[in-house]
Amino acid sequence: MADVTVDWVDEHQLQLLDQILIVVDENDKVIGADTKRNCHLNENIEKGHFTDSCSSHPLSRPEELEEKDALGVRRAALRRLQDELGIPQDQVSLEDIVFMTRYHYKAKSDAVWGEHEVCYLLLVRKDVTISSDPSEISSFSYLTREELGELLERDTRGEVNVTPWLRIIVERFLNMWWPYLDEVTQFVELDKIHRV
Repeated sequence: MADVTVDWVDEHQLQLLDQILIVVDENDKVIGADTKRNCHLNENIEKGHFTDSCSSHPLSRPEELEEKDALGVRRAALRRLQDELGIPQDQVSLEDIVFMTRYHYKAKSDAVWGEHEVCYLLLVRKDVTISSDPSEISSFSYLTREELGELLERDTRGEVNVTPWLRIIVERFLNMWWPYLDEVTQFVELDKIHRV
């Protein structure tokens, strides 16, 4: 691994870089495990390391490796909903989490860090209590479809920064699903991996 500085990361995030993630190939088949730090280094992305992600990453542990009905990914999502957003586990169940589809993408964050992942898109529609972890999230807001579109336009104009994966999710998937949220399961694609 390259000798890289992570002085921009607080202590909590630094500890998370040592989590062991599931390494998959471009077809989402498990090929190993590695640290979050190594999975996000551009030098390793160029060598073909991939990671699954939801709001974060499933960890390389038996309960999050279970592939049937995307159970492991949904368990990881439950864990991260609590860790990031402080949503109590009694407010969201595995059954509340709808697996929608997957997509494969690659993007550099800077000269050292980047993403090369098979991402799972999961959907939860529920009233919940949010008590976000300040080391994970500096602020949050609920957006209408129109407000989300305006946010992406502001990003295009350079007024705000939007992550590449948010733009992918909105433009390739969410815009299509939004009008049908009461019937969203019609869009579930269990066996497809979109290439973006």
